[in-house]
Amino acid sequence: MQNLNLSVLQQPLVWMDGEANLSFFDQLIAGLSGRDLIILPEMFTTGFAMEAAESSLPEARVIEWLHEKARTTQALVGGSAAIQTDKGAVNRFLLVEPEGKVHSYDKRHLFRMADEHHHYLAGARREVFKWRGWRILPQVCYDLRFPVFSRNNNDYDLALYVANWPAPRAGHWQALLLARAIENQAYIAGCNRVGSDGNNHQYSGDSRIISPLGEILAAGEPHQPAVLNAELSLKTLQEYRERFPAWRDADSFSL
Repeated sequence: MQNLNLSVLQQPLVWMDGEANLSFFDQLIAGLSGRDLIILPEMFTTGFAMEAAESSLPEARVIEWLHEKARTTQALVGGSAAIQTDKGAVNRFLLVEPEGKVHSYDKRHLFRMADEHHHYLAGARREVFKWRGWRILPQVCYDLRFPVFSRNNNDYDLALYVANWPAPRAGHWQALLLARAIENQAYIAGCNRVGSDGNNHQYSGDSRIISPLGEILAAGEPHQPAVLNAELSLKTLQEYRERFPAWRDADSFSL
């Protein structure tokens, strides 16, 4: 069973400047090697802005860039971006394989406290895809507060949360990531940005890679740019689920 080498990029973002953000991550990713999966924050081309989709980079440009990073690193590379579609704007988590295959998930739970639901369309369903023998669930920021949506039906091994989660609620972010790992008996990676945005919101990062037992495998120093690395073991995960099969007693539900 293949282990998964994961990198989480806890970094600041340039406000509403797509090409500047791509150039910044160009340099950062150039120094990475031996990775299977590289994750960038939510809305990594603009920062979390309600008006971002009106002037954001076209989806084709973002996918082209992600594909180039995936090709050069031979890793799956992804993050969310504000994307304008024919039906309206979406906060779309894009992940691209080295050969060019694209996986996507549109953020389901829109942050009403910032009126995100007035500017973006909610995703219709959750997505799980396979990469190098791993089943992966992509999620975006506010999704973290809704555990039913991410309940593991024995259909994923790793959940990815990308975020622009403000510093005043950093404690919530850390607690909920830990809860999602333990209750779903799955690896969890939370990638949050640092710095301040154009609305003067502060972000402390506090990114995490967490084991199914709730162990912190890697943690970002608060308010500091960081690259978090961890090697995840599918064998360890499966052995733990067999040894402690709490998932067998989960209540049934439907969405």
